[in-house]
Amino acid sequence: MVAIPKPTWPSRKRISKLGVVPGFLSGVLPKGLYARALIIIIAPVVLLQSVVAFVFMERHWETVTRRLSDATTRDIAMLLGVYESYPHDDKYQKLIKLAQSKLNLSLQILPPQDLPPTRPKPFFDLLDRTLSKEIRKQIGKPFWIDTVGRSHLVEIRIKLKDAVMRILARRSQTYASNSHIFLLWMVGTSLVLLTVAILFLRNQIKPILRLSQAAERFGKGQSTPPDFRPRGAREVRQAALSFMEMRNRIERQIEQRTTMLAGVSHDLRTILTRLKLQLAMFDESEEAREMLADVDEMQAMLEDYMAFARGDSSEESSSVNVRQLLQEIRKQTIRGKKEITLNIPGDSIVVPLRRHAFKRAVTNVISNAVRFSHHVSVDVTKTNGWLTLRVDDDGPGIPEEEREEVFRPFYRLDNARGQDTGINTGLGLSIARDIVRGHGGDIALKESKMGGLQVIIRIPV
Repeated sequence: MVAIPKPTWPSRKRISKLGVVPGFLSGVLPKGLYARALIIIIAPVVLLQSVVAFVFMERHWETVTRRLSDATTRDIAMLLGVYESYPHDDKYQKLIKLAQSKLNLSLQILPPQDLPPTRPKPFFDLLDRTLSKEIRKQIGKPFWIDTVGRSHLVEIRIKLKDAVMRILARRSQTYASNSHIFLLWMVGTSLVLLTVAILFLRNQIKPILRLSQAAERFGKGQSTPPDFRPRGAREVRQAALSFMEMRNRIERQIEQRTTMLAGVSHDLRTILTRLKLQLAMFDESEEAREMLADVDEMQAMLEDYMAFARGDSSEESSSVNVRQLLQEIRKQTIRGKKEITLNIPGDSIVVPLRRHAFKRAVTNVISNAVRFSHHVSVDVTKTNGWLTLRVDDDGPGIPEEEREEVFRPFYRLDNARGQDTGINTGLGLSIARDIVRGHGGDIALKESKMGGLQVIIRIPV
């Protein structure tokens, strides 16, 4: 399998510099396409509703309230004029009846007294502010109003020379009280439209998500879902068709290359087998043993070359018990007095992997650690959808400037890791990284706490 490097996406800082997303918003905005599309739909609607509501409240609501308060204040001023200009009976019955029948106001003439203390103004004090302004403007006498105490009435008290005039008016006479109906209709209509938009948007996002899942599964070497087919808008269908064509071309290329390599491998193995048989017929001598060792080395190199070129891409994923797999690798790679410690939390960790390919990658890493050190520690964790293996050793390690170079095919670091270590084709880490990236993960090298090298393998599960 061809090692495909991970795409390098521009950082948030770089995007901010390009002017795509402001720096202070890059950490706040959602990252998903569905959430961003919802914002694109909801933000204009909310902005439009806010502007309409502001204009309505500022212009219509305030204008209507001011005119109603003005009319009510004129009626009260007329009652004051009648009270002060014409004689009345002791109980002011004619004036009270006139206010009730003609002006729809409840009027009382109270004995001289101080006005009640001023009450705190409500949060939305449009009525309180407007009515007070009109009373000061048209009447100009000490007054007290209560727009909070009774929900459907407004109480007004005006202090006169020898009495206090108390008026009760309906709130609807002084205040545009039906504005909430407009707001309810506006908000309700917006919710209906947003619900319809969200339902349609979900149907448009689903094909994109399915395409993303199919591409991710293919990148991990897993089979594409059998029910996957182009769906959704024309652009999404075109992207899905392009992905399917790309997948088919890659699969054909891998199949052709695997077939060719299988033929080459078969022919070379046949020749090496004949050489071994011919050397076995020779008399035992130093030259024969050296030639046989060269043939064995050639065969081992051939196996590594074939494994690197093939990449084990045809293997299907299956549920793998990581504990059992690492125990098998420890049993196969331990040598002499070398020690391999496994640290695996819980009873077992079962994840979907291409078992043989992953075993080969981990075996290459652990074999390298065992070859160049005395003690090897393998720590396994599974958190946040990632399987992480950390292989630490107490060997000589690898200089930091060469940690990326060792992943290049046929690159040998014999000076740093020792010379007399058997066959070393320089493909172990290359094969390991190729397999790990084929699972959608990556492999990195760091300095170990044990003094040697730490190899970190991370795979999404």
